[in-house]
Amino acid sequence: MKLRFAPSPTGYLHVGNARLAVANFLFARHNGAKFLLRIDDTDTSRGKPEYEEAIGKDLSWLGLKWDEYVRQSERLDRYAEVIEKLKASGRLYPCFETEYELNAKREARIRAGKAPIYDRAMLKLTADQRARAEANGKTPHWRFRLSDGSRKWQDLVMDECSVKLTAISDPVLVRGDGTILYTLASVIDDLDMGITHIVRGEDHVTNTGVQIDIAEALGAKPDRFTFAHLPLLLDSDGGKLSKRFDSLALKSLRQDGLEPMSIVSYLARVGSSDDPQVMTMDEAIAAYDISHVSKSAARFDMTQLLALNRRALHNLPFEAAKIHLPPEADETFWHAVRGNVDLSAEIPHWWDVVHGTIIPPSQPEDREFLQQALDTLPTEPWGEETWKDWTNALKEQSGRKGRSLFMPLRLALTGEDAGPELHVLLGLMGRERTVARLRDAIQA
Repeated sequence: MKLRFAPSPTGYLHVGNARLAVANFLFARHNGAKFLLRIDDTDTSRGKPEYEEAIGKDLSWLGLKWDEYVRQSERLDRYAEVIEKLKASGRLYPCFETEYELNAKREARIRAGKAPIYDRAMLKLTADQRARAEANGKTPHWRFRLSDGSRKWQDLVMDECSVKLTAISDPVLVRGDGTILYTLASVIDDLDMGITHIVRGEDHVTNTGVQIDIAEALGAKPDRFTFAHLPLLLDSDGGKLSKRFDSLALKSLRQDGLEPMSIVSYLARVGSSDDPQVMTMDEAIAAYDISHVSKSAARFDMTQLLALNRRALHNLPFEAAKIHLPPEADETFWHAVRGNVDLSAEIPHWWDVVHGTIIPPSQPEDREFLQQALDTLPTEPWGEETWKDWTNALKEQSGRKGRSLFMPLRLALTGEDAGPELHVLLGLMGRERTVARLRDAIQA
């Protein structure tokens, strides 16, 4: 058993195609299978090396470790060999129509009430006609002659699927410049590389019927592959996710401070009968069941992902959190702030609160109280009871209690109206910094 993820290096991975990468990886590992990363880089006009590098970085960051790595651009000789065999068998045939001519044909068929599919006119081309076309400088593109009838398969998600080939235009598999298209290259790769299970988006269902026909033309058995088509992942408004939806690119989510396992945990469960929950990779692999994926489209809910990320960070041990922390940070600091961190990008702010510089908000109505707080601040050394002793003394002197007692102190010491427990932060900040913060707040 072997699965693959085959992205094109034409943009950054976003959560839509990351969901497919997660599904392939977890399904493979759950079944003890191999996982191949194949870069579909035959389109040199759109593909860029930096995107290929970003794909590898994103998948590694998510923890999706591949067993093999292949670039389609390194297999052009193999593709040329298969193309010649399909030409010799008559399944690939040359077509000389221009895009203008094809558009005119489609419009004419639509006006006549016919399906706008290719009419196979070039199958009737004689050798002499082809020679004259080539002599006039025309270069053909090559179409695959589809079989009659339908192609059916039992899908692991969609159940029984059927594609009527006679209702589809013979697909162009080789452009006029000789460039092979994905539809053929993918089939050749899947056959050569021993792929057994193909997990991809629902938008490939028709393409799957075509590719089964191509595979059979190359000598494969009808049941050579097992397919699973996942319904599309929609955005929060019900629209289709796009590679250009930069806010949902993995690169952006990483920069925003989301944990990779929060994303994996969410994408493993979204659109399934299983509720999303924070998991380790081993737990995600053990629990993954593709039969739980719904046939209906799912919506990507950023609020739900952020809630998962919050839980993941709140439970993250110090050793695992070190990659997010300043080198000087210790376990006490992490345990103090982790309950108030939704994204790892927020951690530097709390480090500044404890050890750096902040600008407290102006509290003119509480200046007298803050002066009382400064005057009653205990001398060092400080211990676990310092906060309690200090606030009890303030309470007795000022007559304040509850929010009116604690909120001005929180604002003065942290610049925030919510956050970690002040009795812990006080010990981390120390008396000198606490005095400076109170003085700044009084003068603000």
